Formats: sequence, structure tokens, C-alpha cells
Amino acid sequence: MTQIPAASSNGGGAADVPGMGRRQFMNLLTFGSVTGVALGALYPVVNYFIPPKAAGSGGGVTAKDELGNSVTATGWLATHKEGDRSLVQGLKGDPTYLLVEGGEAIGDYGINAICTHLGCVVPWNSGANRFICPCHGSQYDATGKVVRGPAPLSLALAHVSVENDNVFLGPWTETDFRTGEKAWWA
Repeated sequence: MTQIPAASSNGGGAADVPGMGRRQFMNLLTFGSVTGVALGALYPVVNYFIPPKAAGSGGGVTAKDELGNSVTATGWLATHKEGDRSLVQGLKGDPTYLLVEGGEAIGDYGINAICTHLGCVVPWNSGANRFICPCHGSQYDATGKVVRGPAPLSLALAHVSVENDNVFLGPWTETDFRTGEKAWWA
């Protein structure tokens, strides 16, 4: 068996072994790189579970049009005339009707378009002056109050506010003005 002599302290193999300071630096660099990559990968996952913050002062969200753009009052009123009921993306992403009232103004409440019977989107029927569900025939008046079943409840409401020309939808938690009862959706 052949023995290999140990490296002497005055040269030879000593230059091949890194000093402790260099090794610690490389360990720190490796740990920092792995940690950075792990945190970068976890950020979207953690962010997914954090609910979005309200954009309006009343705890609401910005109304979005069919393309996902924020709705402005001047832009909306330029393309929608008095009596118009058109859909925007509202609270929880639900389709919500914005009402254009007389005097070129957006109404102070919006009507959630989800039928209270089985969850269909209820279109506005201007000929009948009602919301009529295409699935099972439930009918709601112009304010969203149920007038014919099988839907058991009126359509949900949302507060509409305009701040700096941006249209916001907020939760409606007080009494339902159509029925005089507590809001069932709150």
C-alpha cells in the first residue's frame, strides 16, 4: 500500500484548501440565493390567500366594465342614457347593474344580477320593464324586488358612490328599502 505524505505547512497542498472565511462566504451566498428563490416562489401563493383591500372609502370596490377597466362617472354617463341598466363587475366579482337616473346621474344603489333561485344572471327586459330570469321565469321589478317566483328573495343591493370620478360599489348592510326588512345578503 502506498502512503501519500501529508501536505506541509510551507506550501504544497495548502493552497488548494479554502480558508474558513471563504467557505463561510460561499455558504452565506448559497443560503441567500436559495432563500431568495424560495421567498420569490412563495410570495404569489401567500398573496393568493390575502383578501383584496377595499378601494373606496365606504369599504367597496371599484366598478369594472366588461373589459376589466375601471368605470368612471363621466365615461359611463357619456355612453349610457337615463333609464339605462347595464352590468359592471361588482362586489365579489358578481355582475351588478348600474342605474342611470334622471339629470345625468348614476343611481346611489346597484342591483346584483344573480337570481336568488338558482344563481342565473338575470337580464333586464326593457319591454316588460322588469328583470326576467331566463332559467325558470322569476321576475323582479325595476328596483330588483321579486314580483314572481320561484325566486324566494329580492335581488341583492350594493351602495354606489362616485369619488374623484371613479365609481365604487360598497356593501349594503342596512334595511332593504324595497321590503322594509333586514338585508338577507348582509
